[in-house]
Amino acid sequence: MQPGPNNIGAMQDWQLLVTHLIDHAAREHGEREIVTHWADGSETRTTWAGVRRDAAKMAEALRAAGLKPGERVATLAMNHARHLVTWYGAVGAGGVLHTLNPRLFDDQLDYIVNHAEDRIMIFDAAFAPLVERMKARWPTVEHYICFDSAQPAPAFEDWIAAYPGTAPWADANERDPCMLCYTSGTTGNPKGVLYEHRSTMLHAISGLQPQVHAMDCRTVMLPVVPMFHAASWGLPWLGAAAGAKFVYSAVNDPVVLCDLLRREKVTASAGVPTVWLSVLQHLDAGGDTLPDLKQVVCGGSAMPRSMIERFMGQGVRVVHAWGMTETSPIGTTGAESWDWDDRSFEDQVTIKSYQGRVPFGVELRCVDLDDPGKVLPRDGLTAGALQVRGPWVVKRYFKAERDAVDADQWFDTGDVAVLHPDGTLQLTDRTKDVIKSGGEWISSVELENAAVGHPAVAEAAAIGIAHPKWDERPILVVVKKAGADVTDTEIRDFLADKVAKWWLPDAVEFVDAIPHTGTGKISKKDLREQFRDYTLEGAA
Repeated sequence: MQPGPNNIGAMQDWQLLVTHLIDHAAREHGEREIVTHWADGSETRTTWAGVRRDAAKMAEALRAAGLKPGERVATLAMNHARHLVTWYGAVGAGGVLHTLNPRLFDDQLDYIVNHAEDRIMIFDAAFAPLVERMKARWPTVEHYICFDSAQPAPAFEDWIAAYPGTAPWADANERDPCMLCYTSGTTGNPKGVLYEHRSTMLHAISGLQPQVHAMDCRTVMLPVVPMFHAASWGLPWLGAAAGAKFVYSAVNDPVVLCDLLRREKVTASAGVPTVWLSVLQHLDAGGDTLPDLKQVVCGGSAMPRSMIERFMGQGVRVVHAWGMTETSPIGTTGAESWDWDDRSFEDQVTIKSYQGRVPFGVELRCVDLDDPGKVLPRDGLTAGALQVRGPWVVKRYFKAERDAVDADQWFDTGDVAVLHPDGTLQLTDRTKDVIKSGGEWISSVELENAAVGHPAVAEAAAIGIAHPKWDERPILVVVKKAGADVTDTEIRDFLADKVAKWWLPDAVEFVDAIPHTGTGKISKKDLREQFRDYTLEGAA
């Protein structure tokens, strides 16, 4: 007998909706704590059950405010439990959560809010002056709510208190949008990346793997990565799936962070290298340690080798991550190789200094910089333009007229990279930042990483300067550590055995500060503008 629709095996049609995450967390891990250290120094504690309750109340409040399915709810806030509530309340109402970066310039915030057509704006009191300044430029925003004050807008807790939180979540399909994040816009207007329920859930499930965030209900996670930045690396979704304890801080003061890390017995944290630099400096000044910390996930920019050595030497697992807003954002993570225990400490540090390997669901390849149709070998030597594809990788930007991928779904990341034979990713530059000298490529990233290994260097950035013979030559822009003194010659001598001779910078310029983007990355665009009239000696 031929099988028919009523007598063959099949599985349940269980939609991949992010509201399942908070339902699971409240049901299975309801008493697990969510701790918040607020900007005024006070602290509050709630639980996953409490977050679910408040998210349901918020969903009802949004419906009462007239929010329609697919409309955007913006947040302008730091890390805290009430911000976490909005991740589920906005989506639970059928809306799209839109996290705004308060570090962006006014013109960028003007463009982003109007492009997104945000209907509701929920903000921290610390950003009230920004909100008041921008209100006239945000005509689509109809309601303003303040997370932590009744002035100058209704207080968040008062706003949701009027609702019982008993209504069901809005009907949704797993292909519906749930979150909107914008790129930093370093080469034009920021672009919106619209995450779906399905893509977000697949990203969250993947992120639970040991090679990624390795989270479970025993994890005590302090996310230093802001909730407004690249979906906070997916941690608010992952934490609910795992039932982990969260410890949030609305300020990134190293004194506060170190106190929380010790007092709450934090086992895992995630942040950019500059944050870890300040934490380590504070620990050194006080002779303190973090005995409970077992894992540090680092992304946003390359983690200096010296920092990796420091953490690993103290028994802390380092997970170097690469990703972008367009990849939801995890693309690769630096997990241990199969022969990890047989490798020397130096080899282990080298592996961790790379950006790692893909989890299942992500594919990578490199193509020739001058011939994009030529796929390059995974030989650990040949650098090319990095491309990515997978179920949580962008296909088309928000409101764009055409796809951002080629016919085979490959997305060009803008990064220059080498892929090793085992698939390990090693970033070498951004396409627009790579320095081409005499027809050969120089990696500004590798040059910078080598420079920050000098004990007197706090931060370094390499850019190309026009040269009549070589097209471009690198200069190194350096910020010295406080109280340190070092010369141009000393830095060049330090680099002599660490990079190719022809990579050595033609000059080293010392500055008080290097410009950064709103997301904390070095702004090469601003740095090149700062040095646009710079002339190398002998190149005039």
